[in-house]
Amino acid sequence: MPNRSHFNKGHIALNVLKKKGNLHSSLKVKKNKIDKNTHAFLKIDCLHLLKKIPDNSIQLIICDPPYNILMAKWDRHKNYTDWASEWIKEAYRVLSLDGNFVIFGGLQYQGEQDGGDLLSLISHIRNSTKFNLANLIIWNYPNGMGAQRFFANRHEEIVWLTKTKKYYFDLDAVRIEYDEETKRLYKKDKRLRPESIDKGKNPTNVWQITRLNGNSIERVGHPTQKPKEIIKRLIKSLSYEGSTVLDFFAGSCVSSAVSCEENRNSISGDYDSKIFKYQKLQFKKLDKKFLSKSNQIFENEFKKHPIFK
Repeated sequence: MPNRSHFNKGHIALNVLKKKGNLHSSLKVKKNKIDKNTHAFLKIDCLHLLKKIPDNSIQLIICDPPYNILMAKWDRHKNYTDWASEWIKEAYRVLSLDGNFVIFGGLQYQGEQDGGDLLSLISHIRNSTKFNLANLIIWNYPNGMGAQRFFANRHEEIVWLTKTKKYYFDLDAVRIEYDEETKRLYKKDKRLRPESIDKGKNPTNVWQITRLNGNSIERVGHPTQKPKEIIKRLIKSLSYEGSTVLDFFAGSCVSSAVSCEENRNSISGDYDSKIFKYQKLQFKKLDKKFLSKSNQIFENEFKKHPIFK
């Protein structure tokens, strides 16, 4: 029985492109070949950092903002939505025309403080900005706190926004490989294309990735550190080699570490001076082959980053 995708003009057009062996326009970007990737680490307020960045210069913004639940000094805002609206506006300005903007958040913090959940941000973005909503990604994890008065929470959300409809997206870079037995069975189905099966499956918008335990080897000490697996999937699918990844709530600096591994430039800013401690710990964990080609830039030297030249 046909479903809605069978009548979607965009979906039909993409299938025609694939059958002809052509690429979608979003993948025909001019990719930069670079010998070194550059990483700026700055102790700076998010708005001060954003205002220094040129228009349309950032390919991917990874944003894991404070949730306004009083975890630390940086997690307190009297009017959360008003505060967030300022960096959302600047994020739109600096994002490239084919760029992507992802925001981590949760829907479970209603009533904790003023407007500190992702619903408030999505409402503002849809009603007061020109961003397009590409996807709402569900990060599902098996480990978490228990509950007695409601169902225990086992997920967070990641909202994926774009500046235009010609955003860059490389699905093949993050496909999940089928095991050999599954490949064999699927290739018996004449309705399926063998080359698509060999590429692997679409990870969908529900990502089952375990949260970091307290004793995880990835840990550098930041209380809200995200797993590298999630950040890697975002960076590989929503940016390309030689482009720049911006994280203005850098926290544990995991986005810069993954950017280094994946041959992207990065700019990381955080109001907490511990950013330099976390950066050193993250890069200490990297394979030496990545460190040999990376150029680490610290506070007061951000103008050496290629986007400022």
